[in-house]
Amino acid sequence: MPEVLFQERIEIFPRSVKGRYRSIKTGILLLAYSVYFLLPWLRWTREVGPEQAVLFDLDGRRFYIFDLVVYAQDIFWLAGLLLIGAFLLFFVTGLAGRVFCGYFCFQTLWTDVFVFIERLVQGERNARIKLSQSDWTNEKIIKIGTTHFLWLLVALLTGLSFTLYWGNAPDLIVQIFTGKAPFAAYATTLFLAMTTYVMAGMAREQVCTYMCPYARFQAVMFDSDTLIVAYDEKRGEREKGRLKPAKGLMTSAERDNAEVGDCIDCGYCVQVCPTGIDIRNGMQYQCTSCALCIDACNKIMTSIKFPTGLIKYSSQHELEGKATKRFNVKNIGYAISLLATIILLVWSVATRSDLEMLVRQIRQPLSVTLSDGRVQNRYDIKINNKTSRPYTYRIRIEGLKNVELDMGKFSEIHVAAEHSVKLIAKVRMSPADVSKSNTRFNFVINSIGSKIKQKVIQKNVFYIPEKQLIYKDNGK
Repeated sequence: MPEVLFQERIEIFPRSVKGRYRSIKTGILLLAYSVYFLLPWLRWTREVGPEQAVLFDLDGRRFYIFDLVVYAQDIFWLAGLLLIGAFLLFFVTGLAGRVFCGYFCFQTLWTDVFVFIERLVQGERNARIKLSQSDWTNEKIIKIGTTHFLWLLVALLTGLSFTLYWGNAPDLIVQIFTGKAPFAAYATTLFLAMTTYVMAGMAREQVCTYMCPYARFQAVMFDSDTLIVAYDEKRGEREKGRLKPAKGLMTSAERDNAEVGDCIDCGYCVQVCPTGIDIRNGMQYQCTSCALCIDACNKIMTSIKFPTGLIKYSSQHELEGKATKRFNVKNIGYAISLLATIILLVWSVATRSDLEMLVRQIRQPLSVTLSDGRVQNRYDIKINNKTSRPYTYRIRIEGLKNVELDMGKFSEIHVAAEHSVKLIAKVRMSPADVSKSNTRFNFVINSIGSKIKQKVIQKNVFYIPEKQLIYKDNGK
């Protein structure tokens, strides 16, 4: 018989549970949804710019994040954020396993809501299983149809909310519903809506099991001291394994004397698992450390007056009775890297200049010899005013003697708030005033007429044809 390389998906119907970790997950979910859906509508007063707290303005090539304005040239900050996210993920995983997956991942958060909708419409686990296995009736069509309709509604709201981050939310939403929004707005909304609907409603645990790479490489960050959701096999199984409560096996002490495990094999821990695994089989890559099985087991243990903690957050060393060392060399290395990256990013943001000058020498041609014998170089200058107020600037040259700076009709440059200007500067001087070792100089820009002074220095080179430099250096 040929080997079967494909297994059809076994649909999972997670059962609801109440407990400490379910409450934590619900609190994080409500916070995440509140931030995601309400943040585009939060107003923020600025002297210049949109009155939206968080707005990603692609046309203006700037991102508004409360009082911080991020420009295109600040894109390296994104690299810093990605590094912080990576090191934070590694650090937390080294300490506490896949808690990010179980509590903070978008896939987990949105799937939780979709399962809640499914439970609200179709009932608890047994009712959903019965409905799924039944023939198609009017009741089944209505319940399944209502579930998918609500899923699509949440998915569309998800896509729409994401789109609102890229424009002024009150105006953009009117444009979307009146058919006047750009094509990109509709495309983004529909794409996010469909991916949310498919991933959170249809694929669910398959995203974590088969699509997400994190499930595969997490083992690299795990060690014997890492916190995992673990089943206490010694207590749960003892010598004779699991048995349901019976005469003489009703208390934990009686089961201990009979060498029977405290696990009564109720299956509640399996029924609440969103990925459908049995945690009693040991650590598995499908486990997202959501800890719902801990809540389920503790609830059963409490109801039958057994000690809780049969399933708990623990480590391999702790289960073996050994000392657990949380901050080992690996985790300390992650922590140092994370802290260093945060400090560098904060320092970069805090010390960013509100004035930026970019100078590029025009190379076609590099220089021109004028009729009076002087040499002229031309430079493209771009001035960025990153502040929320207009400024007037003056440019001068340092480092060269007897030099002439010609900017045409511009003796002073006025730059509006959060705007930039471009101009061409011509620099002229006699070859007699330049030596081969002294062709470097600085463009210096200063703000004028303002209490807040700004100054930027940009290094550059003045090009003199070689034959003219040789003539001067030889003293001829």
